[in-house]
Formats: sequence, C-alpha cells, structure tokens
Amino acid sequence: MSTSSGLIAIVGKPNVGKSTLLNYILGRKVSITSRKSQTTRNNITGIKTLEKHQMVFIDTPGIHTTSKKTLNKILNRSANMTIEDADVILFLVQRDSINELDIKIMHSLQTVKSPVICVINKLDQVSSKDKLLPLIKQLKDHLNFVEIIPVSAKTGQKVGELESLICQYLPQNPFFYSEKDIVQISENFYVAEIVREKIIRCLGDELPHETFVQVSKIDKTQKTIGVFVEIFVAKQSQKGIVVGKGGATLKKIGQQARIDLEEFFGQKVFLESWVKVKKNWNNDQNFIASLGIGSS
Repeated sequence: MSTSSGLIAIVGKPNVGKSTLLNYILGRKVSITSRKSQTTRNNITGIKTLEKHQMVFIDTPGIHTTSKKTLNKILNRSANMTIEDADVILFLVQRDSINELDIKIMHSLQTVKSPVICVINKLDQVSSKDKLLPLIKQLKDHLNFVEIIPVSAKTGQKVGELESLICQYLPQNPFFYSEKDIVQISENFYVAEIVREKIIRCLGDELPHETFVQVSKIDKTQKTIGVFVEIFVAKQSQKGIVVGKGGATLKKIGQQARIDLEEFFGQKVFLESWVKVKKNWNNDQNFIASLGIGSS
C-alpha cells in the first residue's frame, strides 16, 4: 500500500489559533493556549496517522518583529527554520482582516518551495461566507496559495476538509512514526508547559511572558505521582505577583495544573512548585539555550 507522510508547519503571527488548531486535529491537548499572544515557545511535534497518510505537525512560536529581546529573536529563528524544513505550510490568519505583520510573513513565504495553504480561522464568528471574499482577494494579492480554506479551530468546523487538503500535498513516504504515536514531546516538557499555561491564565495581563517553568523531578514511585517544578521570573517584583497574597495565586495555579496533569498521567498528582528570580533571564542567551527554548 502506497503511503504519504510529511512535516506540516503551522505558522502565523501570535494569537491566531495555531495551538488551538493543532489540539483539535490531534484530539488532545499537546500545545498550550491562552488569549495572550506568544504563548508557544518550543516547536511542538504532533502526529496524526490515517490509513494511508501520516501528518507530522509543528506548531511554531508566533512570528513577530517588534520585540528586541533575545528570547523573541530565538523564537523567530526557530519558526523560520521549521518553515524551511516543512513539506506543507499552513499559514493562519484571523477571519476579520490582515495587518502589516501578516503581509510580512506572506512575503517571507514567497521564496519557499513547499505548498502553502492559507487557513482563515474563527469561521464560527462569521455570519456569512460572502463576508470573507474581500479578505480572500487581499490574501491572493500577496501570495499564490495552493488553497485558501476558512475553518474554526475552536469548533472544528471544516477542519476535516483541511486535513484532506493537507494529505493531497504530502509526499509519498513511509510513515515516520508508529501509528500509535500522537505526540513527540517529553513528560517534563508537557508538565512545564501546562504549569506555564495556568500562570498565564491566572495572571492575565498582570505579568508579561517573563516566566519559565522547569521540572526538577517527577516521582512515580508512589501511588500519587510527585511533580516538583521551579518557576523562574525575570524580576524580584514579579515573584510576589506569581505567589500572591498568602500564596493564593500559586495555589490556584497548582490546582488548575493538577487537573490537566492527572488527566495526562491517568492517576493522582501531587504538585509542588517554587518561584525563583533569575534577573533578565529572557535576555540571557546561554540561560535560554540551557532551558531548551526554541529547539525543535
């Protein structure tokens, strides 16, 4: 039986729904989401295998050009390297309009040899498909997409059609992974990302993306799994924000994280976390490299 498989890069500006789309396609949570932009830091490998096709998805960090921080430069470099290696590229945009950053990304995709499919997200917020026609015309003016398809990553509307389109453009290859594989990320990485997601959701705009979570230990020797993590912040003043009055915020973060972690491990989880200050860690290239951020 002839099979096809390939690497699919999901790209776009921050906060357009890349992680939400990946999670829906895979039928489980592998990439963290929030309303705040620049949530994804590491390229996430998710795998979906059908009878004759295997799609290996890479959820890249949102591409942006405004920040000069070392962390953001590394994230942009990571996203661009993924684009170069991809067999198929999904370019996500919002359903309302495109801006200067969308246009810059489209121009950067003009030189790639792989097919680019434009995915207009948030179809569930569009009252009539006719309202998308001006946007589709704009998109075609900037890049010769092989396909343009509106979907809703939140509700799954037309996501099945998108998967069928992707399969049409995959090269003929044997499967890269076992048919049972869904995601190629470590337990430590998943645990850290879940805790970081809850930090972002609990704090909203009060704390910028200046936190990093590192797992120091996962103890599976008891009936209840022990998970021990360190939360790094970039300034002393941020430590109090994460901990909260009487430790209330940190407790809330832990309670929310445990729900996802117990689903992931399939048993009870004891989660203990410490908040530490590493001044200006997001501008320290060596420290960022030691954390593995931006690596695929």
